Amino acid sequence: MNLFSEACEGALVVHVQEARLDAAVAIGFKEKMREVTLQPGARVLLDMSQIMFLDSSGLGSVVSVMKALAPKRSLELCSLSPNVAKVFRLTRMETVFPIHADVAAALEKGPNYA
Repeated sequence: MNLFSEACEGALVVHVQEARLDAAVAIGFKEKMREVTLQPGARVLLDMSQIMFLDSSGLGSVVSVMKALAPKRSLELCSLSPNVAKVFRLTRMETVFPIHADVAAALEKGPNYA
């Protein structure tokens, strides 16, 4: 699982560098996110701009990460491709996660958002 993180304006921004978040990489994603989120930041912004395909296993792994961070930290999603956004709409998960157009829009909301 290729991802990298950076601290930005009090948030931890995690950039996923994979085209697919599916059953083949879901476990690796959760493990890597567990490592990366040891870094400080009340908000974790997940940049999903590179992900073009998300299946139920991938969605489950994102939910798992959110639950692992709660209640002290939030997981916010950024830059969903149309296909990925459709999965979140169809499963009504857009009501569970804060979703932003991109990382810049999320950072504009300020450190106390979520």
